[in-house]
Amino acid sequence: MPRIRSAVALSAASLLFLTGCATTPTGDATPGAAADDAFPVTITHAFGETEIAAKPERVATVGWSNQDVALALGIIPVGTDTQVWNWTGDAEPGLYEWSLDKIEELGGEMPALFTTSAGTDFEAIADTDPDVILAAQSGLDEASYGTLSDIAPVVAYPEVAWFTSWRDTITINAEALGLAAEGDQLVADLETEIADATADADFSGKTAAFFSASAADLSKVSIYTEGDARTAFLGDLGFDMPAAADASDGSFYKDFSAENADQLADIDVIVTYGDGDVAAALQADPLWSTLPAVKAGAIIEVGMGDALSAGVSPTALSIPWVLDRYVPLLEEAAAKVQ
Repeated sequence: MPRIRSAVALSAASLLFLTGCATTPTGDATPGAAADDAFPVTITHAFGETEIAAKPERVATVGWSNQDVALALGIIPVGTDTQVWNWTGDAEPGLYEWSLDKIEELGGEMPALFTTSAGTDFEAIADTDPDVILAAQSGLDEASYGTLSDIAPVVAYPEVAWFTSWRDTITINAEALGLAAEGDQLVADLETEIADATADADFSGKTAAFFSASAADLSKVSIYTEGDARTAFLGDLGFDMPAAADASDGSFYKDFSAENADQLADIDVIVTYGDGDVAAALQADPLWSTLPAVKAGAIIEVGMGDALSAGVSPTALSIPWVLDRYVPLLEEAAAKVQ
């Protein structure tokens, strides 16, 4: 397990969402040193527009991965949602190792951690006295956005909750911090790392899908659509998208019953949460075992709440960490596809 510090039972909706060495931006600017003349900045998002009048000194974040954008750009948030996922009931609230390593590198203090078991902790967020609240990748509803806006300017997602790509999460949050150029460079650096890590991979022409399935109940499985960061990351790594991953209806996941298993027959590689029991259960099931990917054993279980299961939902800091671990697993699975 990664280092964790002082964690949270997630709401059902958040559970399904979450069940997402640092790259330092280059250039002449010191990381975190936004130019005063970059402001005011106006960010357009799903709930309207947010103006940030002056360079924020105290940055809070809610949702997933926003804190890593600030950290990658040299800014330690004063507060952030706990990122360690409490699926097993024994996790402590905390941050994953890529975030902790960056905080240590920057020589700062740990942010206050907001727990989300009962929804957004408005009081705890207000206690950090933020100048801006970054939520470009989040599930805020309009009421929560309004309440947070009474605390500080809020940078919400562009259109759909939990649909913000890792690239847009970086560029939107970076612009809000007055570091747009540094954000663009960070994206370019990460794209180079992805290209280098997959240069020898044979994913071309193969499809991959990200499942959420329970070995105890395979009456249905959930497939995350291409609007979701986990599935989109498989596309970044070179896989094609199966028909089940279509996100044109705006949903970040779709349920498929076992009786409709044949609708997933075009999936070559299955990635799923699980600690070793899901693949065996799929292979023993009379319906799911008919899928070519299941027959071939082209199934990867990424754990439940540990660092790998979090890192596959990419962030500005988790991408470099996860590539060396994730790509070899995908290569092994893809090699089983005929």
